[in-house]
Amino acid sequence: MFTGIKETASRQNLVLPRFARLAEQPPQCLLIEGGSTQDRLDMARYWACVLNCENGDVPCGSCQSCLQIADNAFNDFLLIDREENDSGTLKQDISVESIRELLPVWGQPPHGRGTRVTVVVEAQHLNGNSANALLKTLEEPRPGNVFVLTAPQRERLLETLVSRSWVMTLAWPTDARNTPEVEEWVRGMVEFWRSGQGWFSRTSAKGALDRELGLKVVAGCQRELKNALIDPRSTRSADALSGLFDPKGLRRLDLVLSKAQESLNYNVNPALVLDWVCTAAMPKKRR
Repeated sequence: MFTGIKETASRQNLVLPRFARLAEQPPQCLLIEGGSTQDRLDMARYWACVLNCENGDVPCGSCQSCLQIADNAFNDFLLIDREENDSGTLKQDISVESIRELLPVWGQPPHGRGTRVTVVVEAQHLNGNSANALLKTLEEPRPGNVFVLTAPQRERLLETLVSRSWVMTLAWPTDARNTPEVEEWVRGMVEFWRSGQGWFSRTSAKGALDRELGLKVVAGCQRELKNALIDPRSTRSADALSGLFDPKGLRRLDLVLSKAQESLNYNVNPALVLDWVCTAAMPKKRR
């Protein structure tokens, strides 16, 4: 298991010196953004190893602490994640109970000589109650405890959480294309902007859209907007956007997408948010 952490660390080698410097005086909360979901979790484990390795600040990968952290079996390494539904799929939010049940644990000193590290996995899934419960904990520092939040980008978290965190940015993924599912939604938007038809039947279908997919669609549209500005011929959607919008319209689309992302983070109905994106960004006919 530590091999995976080591491989991720080698790909993210530019941030490793920062981990070593931070270990001299660990921040109470570290926010890890960028990279992939697995990259962020691996680097959270790497940080836990930095703070608990029995052989120095550089994780050795062979001591008991490093091996147990890699296997999620270390007493002072805690993960907070979404729970599963009865069907085995992950729930939409991280529950407030998952925060509250650890309050007695954080009130106690670590089991070992190092530091207890609690990782909130993909913290963009915190809802209002769970985010506020975590904020209250961060406002009352617990000796021997540090926290890690992982998220694709800091903008997807409450500003109050970001303001209490030291942000570590990993190398961003180089994938310039959307998944087929996201691309289908983006093309649906483009077709609505071209013809004014076909969109609302898509979002009104029961169960067609949840917050996670809504965020992916917004991010996918932002990716195609970037492609349209850099190389419109790189994808079909980017080429379509550059043909539909003038430069002023592309800037307006960028603002609309940013507001949509913020609304989704505050649990506004995703169908309503994407419907608003389509109407608010509707391109003006070019003369």
